[in-house]
Amino acid sequence: MYPLNLFGRKKNNTHISVFGKTDVGCTRDHNEDCFLVADLSKQRASLLPEVREHDIGPKGSLLVVADGMGGAAAGEVASEMATETVYEHLLGTWISDDENTPQQFAFRLREAVEEANRRIHNHAKENPEMRGMGTTMTAAGVLKDHVYLTQVGDSRAYHIRGKEAVQLTKDQSLMQRLVDAGEMTEEEAEKSERKNIILQALGPDAKIRVDLTHQPLCKGDALLLCSDGLSGLVSKEEIGEAVARDKDLMKVSAGLIDLAKERGGPDNITVIVARFGGNGLNNPGEEEVVGHEVYPLTDTESTTEPVPVYKGSAPPTPKGSSMIAAGMATAVIVTLALVFTII
Repeated sequence: MYPLNLFGRKKNNTHISVFGKTDVGCTRDHNEDCFLVADLSKQRASLLPEVREHDIGPKGSLLVVADGMGGAAAGEVASEMATETVYEHLLGTWISDDENTPQQFAFRLREAVEEANRRIHNHAKENPEMRGMGTTMTAAGVLKDHVYLTQVGDSRAYHIRGKEAVQLTKDQSLMQRLVDAGEMTEEEAEKSERKNIILQALGPDAKIRVDLTHQPLCKGDALLLCSDGLSGLVSKEEIGEAVARDKDLMKVSAGLIDLAKERGGPDNITVIVARFGGNGLNNPGEEEVVGHEVYPLTDTESTTEPVPVYKGSAPPTPKGSSMIAAGMATAVIVTLALVFTII
């Protein structure tokens, strides 16, 4: 039996302040990123004042960042389909569920991401000009005093307490696989020319494995979701300092995007920043552990197995910074084989 704090405490009045912003960057001619901020209890998805500041209701809140890839406008289509599908699926299932349990919420969130993959994959099959379309996705569902995260690809979520930012998600990338296997340090991975090779995305393959994790929230905590247009140029230390320095989340979002653009801004840049408070949250304590923590769904499919290497049809070369790891060079495949052996 799981401890009670794994599933949230029986308190209320958790407040969220949130803002999101996206920018085409300095070199792209269009934006393939997409994001969504929603109060699920009131069924509102917008950045209007009543959503930017609200109490977390019995059905929770939703934050999503998606980074599309593919030829022509396929990336834009994929990221928009992904965000809309996750939101619509939760409205069609979770909203009508009788029990507002964290277990059911986490299950519905993962189910929504899997449904987004199915729709994007089928859309590409029905429209040959969009073959290979795909998108990364980081979706965060907040319920009571916990955040539940679903991850596909290399968009990211960071937890910020004080000035310290900790990455909650794990990139589903070649470099992350090598880091996990002890074959490379995080510093070496960040400098690698292959750091944008991802092992999974929504759309290219008929089946995906969603990484489902969770994190307790405390008073004053902040959560930041972003595409790799930000995380590839701005360090977690700089993210932590920016969130701690300014209480105005609009300024925080704009400032981080400006910083990425000052450093070249070669990709689209998307940021969502949320800060939490209210008497539904405890004060932070020294015993609180922050990091990548798998959420143990009780269904038959594990969320802990390594993500598979993409084996579908090779997509066209994407305009975005992320690339599906299909048709890798022989040297890369050999490297992966060694990693799997080590694991």
